Amino acid sequence: MAKGTGKVLAQNKKAGHDYFIEETIEAGMVLTGTEIKSIRAGRVQLKESYVQIRSGEAWISNMHVSSFEQGNRFNHDPLRARKLLLHKKQIGELVGAVKRDGYTIVPLKMYIKDGYAKLLIGVGKGKKDYDKRNDMRKKEAKRDMERAFKDRQR
Repeated sequence: MAKGTGKVLAQNKKAGHDYFIEETIEAGMVLTGTEIKSIRAGRVQLKESYVQIRSGEAWISNMHVSSFEQGNRFNHDPLRARKLLLHKKQIGELVGAVKRDGYTIVPLKMYIKDGYAKLLIGVGKGKKDYDKRNDMRKKEAKRDMERAFKDRQR
């Protein structure tokens, strides 16, 4: 299966709006039993999450995984930092990318692939306000052209 394919559970649409995504990497995660059950139910949000490298390991922080409804006192903390499973070479590439000016690592989407929860992370450079306005203009122009074409076909 190709990178980024599978049953999509959560997407970070704001990442595409705020960053120019240059490279993507697929990562596994270290999860507890109640976390994977909540993730399979689609109760996960990537909106304000980010990836950081600490002591040679990649961690995702601020990813919200809701508590499992049938979980008891062993339920997980919804906002805990979770370790990402990456090769040493991939972590080295991420460290090199983040050291460049204006680059950051953002989670793009979470999906189930071959029974495992995977996270697609991207290395992105932050967009300026004028870049965001320009993208919105292009998207609106494309929508207007498609609407005009559809009206003309009737």
